[in-house]
Amino acid sequence: MQEKILMQKSMAFAICIVNLVKYLRDKKNEFVISKQILKSGTSIGANLSEAYCGISKNDFLSKVYISFKECAETLYWLTLLKETKYISNEQFNNIYPDCNELYKMLSSTTKTVKQKISS
Repeated sequence: MQEKILMQKSMAFAICIVNLVKYLRDKKNEFVISKQILKSGTSIGANLSEAYCGISKNDFLSKVYISFKECAETLYWLTLLKETKYISNEQFNNIYPDCNELYKMLSSTTKTVKQKISS
């Protein structure tokens, strides 16, 4: 069940990121940070997809951990975009909580899987 929720949330978030990047490129002429956030923000779900096809618990953990790190990077880029005024506080507040929720879910997942592997 957690698997399905994570996949749904990461896909919905990736769609938001793609739309944000379109805005940044079309309206703000911003191409450097937008490329970075596109990679990290869409990589969350892509790595989760790979994780669920993992051949072992360690393989699964590795891919989920990559998703977790990509999510942390995305939080950074979102904050930078807000602080540099590329996105408004309202835009930031519309997307940051979703990324933060994914971050917490991925953190919890990595901890749980680590515990299962070590026991």
